[in-house]
Amino acid sequence: MAKDIKNVEYGLEKIFEGAQDFLPLLGTDYVEFYVGNAKQAAHFYKTAFGFQSHAYAGLETGVKDRASYVLKQDKIRIVLTTALKSDSEIGEHVKKHGDGVKIVALWVEDARKSYEETIKRGAKSFMEPKVESDEHGEVVRAGIYTYGETVHMFVERKNYKGDFLPGFRKWESDYNPEPVGLKFIDHMVGNVGWNEMNVWVKWYEDVMGFVNFLSFDDKQITTEYSALMSKVMSNGNGRIKFPINEPAEGKKKSQIEEYLDFYEGSGVQHIAVATDDILKTVSEMRARGIEFLSTPPKSYYDDVPVRLDKHDHKLQEDIDQLRSLGIMIDADEEGYLLQIFTKPIEDRPTLFFEVIQRMGAKGFGAGNFKALFESIEREQELRGTL
Repeated sequence: MAKDIKNVEYGLEKIFEGAQDFLPLLGTDYVEFYVGNAKQAAHFYKTAFGFQSHAYAGLETGVKDRASYVLKQDKIRIVLTTALKSDSEIGEHVKKHGDGVKIVALWVEDARKSYEETIKRGAKSFMEPKVESDEHGEVVRAGIYTYGETVHMFVERKNYKGDFLPGFRKWESDYNPEPVGLKFIDHMVGNVGWNEMNVWVKWYEDVMGFVNFLSFDDKQITTEYSALMSKVMSNGNGRIKFPINEPAEGKKKSQIEEYLDFYEGSGVQHIAVATDDILKTVSEMRARGIEFLSTPPKSYYDDVPVRLDKHDHKLQEDIDQLRSLGIMIDADEEGYLLQIFTKPIEDRPTLFFEVIQRMGAKGFGAGNFKALFESIEREQELRGTL
């Protein structure tokens, strides 16, 4: 396994040589959730995750069909949008999927060109290039569909000086809990249906110019009861990483099957957010009510020094603190990483978050897969969905 990762990660420049430059991406611009009640969801994300009020659009700003609250923490922007009337695509999306990610917006230099290049390579249009302007300048946006009903929106904002987008106003609030230390989006994982992973891998290669730089099969991601397969797609500069999961045959129902059943289709399974101090971040999130998956068994932490020694890495954090918080550790040739996963953040067992701190490692915690998925299976058993 380590050898495989080393081969794929041999000089990041080599990994991404195959990535095409017709779609240069500067980063994640924002992630938009369609939710049942955006005002209440905003309060939750502020309280539990430490996001700050940033911008707002709704009836008071002349928008008649929706209300959107923009929250920010360091480089992360999330938008929470809810329908204001029943005859709404937003409302239909929530009715079918529950609260979930609708738009993964990508920051680009040229939204028109990004749209044209992806459309001619086979993308399905969500929104043709549109210029939106106000006294702060103009933004160009255009969107295409990816798996399920999820959308990639290209956002060009080089001629805009406002807080977020035209049509939004600054959101002033007396209630802004302190941030918990979340810095940026590390990666976002999509779940797709049976035998669809390679279809979407090819789509990202052909339409977006991405490369597949890590792959995990059902022999690597397996427990006694269930299995899945995953391939990690990345753009040319490595700033955007989208792992894609599909179910695999097992004795019982996998977490991917559970997601597909309750989300009623393909969609974003989890968002991994980076921190520089995972001990502090997770401690604060726990204190604010965020529930994490159960702690791995004692034997897991007893094996950590052995796994790190294999790669000549020394753990800087106190292992007893990591154990007490349930934070997992994995290593590759480049370094190690620390990660932990929340339970689903809503009643449907669909969307959840990962908190990750990279200490040089470029992987995704392959050494933690078995412990992680056994923990998820314990939750599935409680829900009666295993």
